[in-house]
Amino acid sequence: MAPVRTTGAVVVAAAISISMALLSHFPVSGKTNLPLSKQLKKKKRRKSRNGLIDAIGNTPLIRINSLSEATGCEILGKCEFLNPGGSVKDRVAVKIIEEALESGDLVQGGVVTEGSAGSTAISLATVAPAYGCKCHVVIPDDVAIEKSQILEALGASVERVRPVSITHRDHYVNIARRRALEANEVASNNKKDDQMDGKSLKQINGYLTVENCEGSSLLNNCRGGFFADQFENLANFRAHYEGTGPEILEQTGGNLDAFVAAAGTGGTVAGVSRFLQENKPNIKCFLIDPPGSGLFNKVTRGVMYTSEEAEGRRLKNPFDTVTEGIGINRLTQNFMMAKLDGAFRGTDIEAVEMSRFLLKNDGLFLGSSSAMNCVGAMRVAQSIGPGHTIVTILCDSGMRHLSKFYNDEYLSQHGLTPKATGLEFLGMQ
Repeated sequence: MAPVRTTGAVVVAAAISISMALLSHFPVSGKTNLPLSKQLKKKKRRKSRNGLIDAIGNTPLIRINSLSEATGCEILGKCEFLNPGGSVKDRVAVKIIEEALESGDLVQGGVVTEGSAGSTAISLATVAPAYGCKCHVVIPDDVAIEKSQILEALGASVERVRPVSITHRDHYVNIARRRALEANEVASNNKKDDQMDGKSLKQINGYLTVENCEGSSLLNNCRGGFFADQFENLANFRAHYEGTGPEILEQTGGNLDAFVAAAGTGGTVAGVSRFLQENKPNIKCFLIDPPGSGLFNKVTRGVMYTSEEAEGRRLKNPFDTVTEGIGINRLTQNFMMAKLDGAFRGTDIEAVEMSRFLLKNDGLFLGSSSAMNCVGAMRVAQSIGPGHTIVTILCDSGMRHLSKFYNDEYLSQHGLTPKATGLEFLGMQ
């Protein structure tokens, strides 16, 4: 009898059938005995969320496999880039707007103004319409151009201004504050049939101005303005103290040794660190600080100082770094709420190399601040040794960093071309 011949298609089909049969009778991960079909049905039963706002927060906490295996620690990243607006700042935007509406400082039909390097502005522009509000953003003209493009696509009005010191009246934050006050003037004029007596001008966050608004059409025909003030508004801190921190503690089951993150406004590192240490004092919390920022010295030496800002060398404009949205040379109300055990320095090249390493080894496409946070997680792991669990924040993805952080020509011009094949840029093989 001639041997029976089987085609490749028959073999593949048979293999698939056998695999599916096995999967239907044996657990997939060891954590459940449910057949695969029932597991899928169970996942589909997840309760739907009520609108955009309800989709913010409760982000996944994932194991960063390559970094965990390299250090012998469990290095976990909180995937804040999965928020609807694409970053951790969605939490802050919701908290700021909700508290302002509750207090009456903002009303439906009003305009929220903010000075932002990008992510907070995008989050405000994303969530403001869900509350019936508008958004006006003042942004430094040296940030990645795609951030302005996203803001305009979201319907926000955008002012791009040159970067100057925070003490300058035309710093982007100070302009944003004025725009809120100007919107209040416009609303007051409209309410009084264009007659202004100068006595009912509303104060925003303690500041008062009588300047006229002729800059943005969005500030006209609105019901007043509110300056979000992400740097000093403690709603920022509360968003993470009440949300991000508790989520991390729950997702780790309390089995957490350290937390690390960079600071811009300081809200994330302050809210999370304070919550964690108040509930589990043995958890160590650290700062990772980029070039030009004074926070590393403030945490480690008690004095705000950077070598770039030594007397006689202080720059007129802020120190330039490729990492956007983190690092600062002043103490904010939010940062002062932090409970930190120490700090580490990070460099631009470390952040760039880390972003490429994670993309290649984990498929994680992260923004500059997220990459710097992962540098921080590695520094903590090197400091406390193997066998520990470390959490950091994956603030945003690389999608809004294409023109600078992921632009080969830009990086080459600044001497930041990535060359590492592994983790040697952190002193590891």
